[in-house]
Amino acid sequence: LEMEGNQVTLDSLDKGTDNPAFIFEGEKRHYEECDGPCGESREERREGKGRFSSYCRKALQPASKAKHFCKAHAKVLRRVILGLLGVAYLCYFIAACYLNFQRALALVIITAVVAFFICWDIFKKHCGAKVLLLLHPVGECFQKSWPWLKWLLWVALLAGLIVWLALDTGRNPEQLISLGGFCFLVLFLFACSKHHGAVSWRAVFWGLGLEFLLGLFVLRTTPGTQAFQWLGDQIQYFLGYTTAGSSFVFGNTLIEDVFAFQTLPIIVFFSCVMSILYYLGVMQWLILKISWLLQVSLGTTPTETLSVAGNIFVGQTEAPLLIRPYLTDMTLSEIHAVMTGGFSTIAGSVMGAYISFGIDAASLIAASVMAAPCALAMAKLVYPEVEESKFKGKASIHLSSGEEQNILEAASNGAAASVGLVANIAANLIAFLAVLEFINAALRWLGEMVDIEGLTFQVICSYVLMPVAFLMGADWADSPVVAELLGIKIFLNEFVAYQQLAVYKKNRLMGLEEWDGNRKQWISERAESITTFALCGFANLSSIGITLGGLASMVPQRKGDFATVVLRALLTGICVSMLNACLAGLLHVPTEVGDCAMFFSTTNFSSTSYTMYTCCKQLFASSVLQNGTLSFTGSWAEQAESTLWLTECCGHYNHTSC
Repeated sequence: LEMEGNQVTLDSLDKGTDNPAFIFEGEKRHYEECDGPCGESREERREGKGRFSSYCRKALQPASKAKHFCKAHAKVLRRVILGLLGVAYLCYFIAACYLNFQRALALVIITAVVAFFICWDIFKKHCGAKVLLLLHPVGECFQKSWPWLKWLLWVALLAGLIVWLALDTGRNPEQLISLGGFCFLVLFLFACSKHHGAVSWRAVFWGLGLEFLLGLFVLRTTPGTQAFQWLGDQIQYFLGYTTAGSSFVFGNTLIEDVFAFQTLPIIVFFSCVMSILYYLGVMQWLILKISWLLQVSLGTTPTETLSVAGNIFVGQTEAPLLIRPYLTDMTLSEIHAVMTGGFSTIAGSVMGAYISFGIDAASLIAASVMAAPCALAMAKLVYPEVEESKFKGKASIHLSSGEEQNILEAASNGAAASVGLVANIAANLIAFLAVLEFINAALRWLGEMVDIEGLTFQVICSYVLMPVAFLMGADWADSPVVAELLGIKIFLNEFVAYQQLAVYKKNRLMGLEEWDGNRKQWISERAESITTFALCGFANLSSIGITLGGLASMVPQRKGDFATVVLRALLTGICVSMLNACLAGLLHVPTEVGDCAMFFSTTNFSSTSYTMYTCCKQLFASSVLQNGTLSFTGSWAEQAESTLWLTECCGHYNHTSC
């Protein structure tokens, strides 16, 4: 630092000299005239400076000694601090479990998972090499037996799958439609393959197998359903904290009534949290673990696997940043896999917005996780590897931890980075909804010329994509609505489609009539689940520009290569979401309604709900009007208040019994 040619340093202070840079003009002239402070000889000044320097050294001695001590014993001090923190947490953990174990169950699970990975890392570091050496003979024996053992394993798995499907679909035959749709989509993608003879069937079967196992765990097993439901609930509670910031900035009235102030601040909050997790290294650790699992099972290269694993949490332009230094040397097949991963999933930030709409959080999380192995498998089916990858056999990829200096800077950068995303979403919603309304107006005008009433973009999509919706497992009556939402997702974007789906879900939960004239007001739970999975991905026409722009800005010299594979990647991404939807239809378990008589006896019929609608439909179906006499069949005949309940149901819904 320089001030008017005078160097300002701390050496001046140690040597005891005055710094002329901090002397006022008048004082400076006086200083120069007297050759230093007037009234003092040079010997006195030198003596004063020596004493001052001595005092400074003595005053700084304790701090200097402490600094040297901390440097010399840094490892020991770190272990002591970590030990004290560990003991403090252990005391807290024991107290929480002792006071209320049920309440502390989530804490127990989180602690167990973290403790397992810490112990695993310690074990691998200190004993990993010894264990590998010990198991080397077993590994050699296994490798010799693997050629015939592999086929035996595949036959056993196939036989088990066939038996399970036969038993499971026997109770719900409509699941066979979803299974047929799944097989059709895989065959369709194989027909679109760039190199049919070079397909890596290991990657395809392992990817689809992992997707199926994840779906089975989430949708069919009690621990999986409860775990993902709990995770979804926690995310909803967590996103609720956004209200504290948005209500302060915009006021309660705006965040309750205006969509932009209600939903978009969630993206800011989520982006801020993700940035903090990146700074702490949590996201890198999680992405590397998932990437390792996919790489080992599917046999894909570390670069493409890491990017697809990152897509579970971040968007289609952020995930490639994880492998930015390697994009220059990646093969076309690897680039295709990176793009497919981006098209097949959604970012965590917009997932928060969809959850705020009322879309099931557990289904969104499951869809994003299941899409990763399926995306890699289908990417290798559509664009198999025919070049020699420079990253094949590479053990791992280094992930940077960001340039932020502290956690506050990370939080601030995350919030600031989301501003562009929020503005982009708001602008796209305004533009796309306006364009959609214009297209619908033009189509209605053209339709009226030939006496076709109510022709819209949604109607066209509902007819064109209706067979696809039916193949995914939606009922024939629900297929037009599912096809309409699928068309909006592909040709506009998934944000608008999820918004429409949320309206249908809200209508169902409110217990509205299923049909309002010729218009369907809601779709079944099964169709809702299928649609939630089918819409979960960035595979739409507008994303082509986003993907090409993002990748070309990182590696401008490969812009031509990116343009070559982007359309195939888009088609693959669309089909990956549909495959997930087929699996959701195959594994869907209908929700039990419960005891309707008990429900009617405890409700006051002042408002409607989906349970009331279902129970009223059961009551209508059991009522028999013969010769002017009303009677009931089944369990309703035993209920003394059946007639009263029927009257109440007739107040909300129309039926011939009324």
